[in-house]
Formats: sequence, structure tokens, C-alpha cells
Amino acid sequence: MARHPLKLGYKASAEQFGPRELLDFTVLAEERGFDSVWVSDHFQPWRHTNGHAPSVFPWLGAAGQRTQRVVLGTSVLTPTFRYQPAIVAQAFATLGVLTPGRIILGVGSGESLNEVAVTDADWPPAKERLARLREAVKLIRQLWTEELVSFHGEYYRTRNATIYDRPDTPVPIYIGAGGPVAAKFAGREGDGFICTSGKGDSLYRDQLLPGVEEGAKAAHRNADDIERTIEIKVSFDTDKDRALADTRIWAALALPAEDKVAIHDAREMERKAETVADQAHRRWLVSSDPDEHLEQIRPYIELGFTHLIFHAPGEDQARFLNLYAKEILPRIRQRWG
Repeated sequence: MARHPLKLGYKASAEQFGPRELLDFTVLAEERGFDSVWVSDHFQPWRHTNGHAPSVFPWLGAAGQRTQRVVLGTSVLTPTFRYQPAIVAQAFATLGVLTPGRIILGVGSGESLNEVAVTDADWPPAKERLARLREAVKLIRQLWTEELVSFHGEYYRTRNATIYDRPDTPVPIYIGAGGPVAAKFAGREGDGFICTSGKGDSLYRDQLLPGVEEGAKAAHRNADDIERTIEIKVSFDTDKDRALADTRIWAALALPAEDKVAIHDAREMERKAETVADQAHRRWLVSSDPDEHLEQIRPYIELGFTHLIFHAPGEDQARFLNLYAKEILPRIRQRWG
């Protein structure tokens, strides 16, 4: 079990809501006792109809000024294609100065949906995507800790680059992983590890969490220093039918990963998602009973995850935040601290 205290976060879904709504939800989440707020970083949403995709850089700056306590992070941003890593380093250094001690850079290897539209790049295989991420993280850390950085990597280069405004303590980097190879990288280089729920118990127990441990051991690090973070997809409501219906807007998540990886058009993603809309609920913990819902969450805590980010699918996020803060957060804290 990691030594980190249990933290309960809220997912600000930038694919579903515009920037001002997300800010209001974030302020409410802080008022209702959530410990953190994590925003998704999309150029295009999972569905074209009524979709949103605000830029996380100005949004996080605004969120930092509208809140006083919650930690703010990305879950996750891709620093390898549409963003040059040095620009990510500059942006998050600025955020770290504006909101000291409350910013986390969560990174991942990316999706065609967000990257191809603005680069027209051929979407590379997973091995190259992870190689790019490794190199990007290395460059970002150098820019945060060194004065003049001339970097000559396989994918990225800088010449005497300097980040002039940066916090005294570098922003933590959390690494997203959906498989064991990326999990090992998170163990080697990450301050934290991020994954998402609903993919089968054996993935976490047998691949991801052991991968983090293995990576930490290879780098001679204490694995307990790496915060284990998971986005848990929850549809909790007093009305079970409403909780089930709310998941349908996120039908794209029910598509097999191999069907999603090469799609770079939100309209095509929406069309494919309609074919599995009746299966959308399978990725979510759906319940109207608090005790049942705690039992749905329990396996993730027992696996060793200590930072839970709750992602709700419904349009009425204020309703979710109020209900969850009243019925679920106190029960989790009472039972698991």
C-alpha cells in the first residue's frame, strides 16, 4: 500500500462542457470537499453533437484563481504532437508560479482524435508514441531544472532554451498508462501514475500496478513515493434508471481500443459509438444505493489506489457533486480514511 493519504478528486470533463461551466463545477467541487480537480485535454471531443473542447492552458490559469485549496491537474495531456514539449514546460511552469503547490502535469501518449486534426501526421504505433512521451518528459524536466538546455533527441530539439519563470519546486508529472510497458515508465519517471477504471480487475492487479513497481525498482526508487491515481467512472443517482441513461452520452468508451485509436474525426467517433450505446453502462459503476456503490469502489482502494478521481457522465454535474458530497465522500473517508 502506498504511503499517500487517500484523496478524492473530481473529473472536469472538457469534452462534455464549455470552459465557464467547468469553472463553476470546479468551484462547487472545492466547496463540497473534493481534494482535487482534473481536466481532460482534447482538441476534439468524443462526440461532435453538442461537444466541447476548451484549451486547458488558459482554463487551468482561471481555475487556479477561482479556487483556493484543490489540486488542479490534467488527465491527461499529450506533450508530443500538437504541443511541443518545451511549450508544455513553459505553460506549466507559469501555472506553477501562479498556483504554487496545486498544479500537476498529467501526461499520456495520446489519441489520433486529438493530434491528427492539427498536425495531419500519420498516427504512429504505440511503441513510437511511448518513445516520444519518454523523450518529452525528459526534455520538460531538463527545462524545469537547468538554465540553458540544448536538447538533441530523436524527436525534439532545443538550442540554449530557458524557462525564465518557474516555481521553486518543479510541477509533479503524473504518467498515464493503459498497459504494462507505459506503467513501467510511470514507475521509472513519474511522480504519480494515472489509469482509468472499468477494464477488468486483472489489468490493474497483474499488469499495471506490478509494472509501476517494476519500473520503480529498476530506477532504484521507492515505489511508495509514486502516487497511484485512477479515474473511476461513476454514475450515481437516487434514480437508478437515470443513472443508467446518463451513461449513453459516453458510448464511445464502450468501443474496443483498437477501433478508437485511428479515428481522427469526432463525427466518425460519434457514429461508431451509436452502435454500442446500449453497452455504454459497462464502463461505469452504476448505482442508486450508497452502500452498494461503496462496494463497487472498494476493489480499487484495496488494490492500492490512493487518489480516486470521480468522473460522472450526466449533464447535471451540480446535482452529482452535491449528491456525491453528501452520500458518498463521507462514507469513503469514514471507512478508508
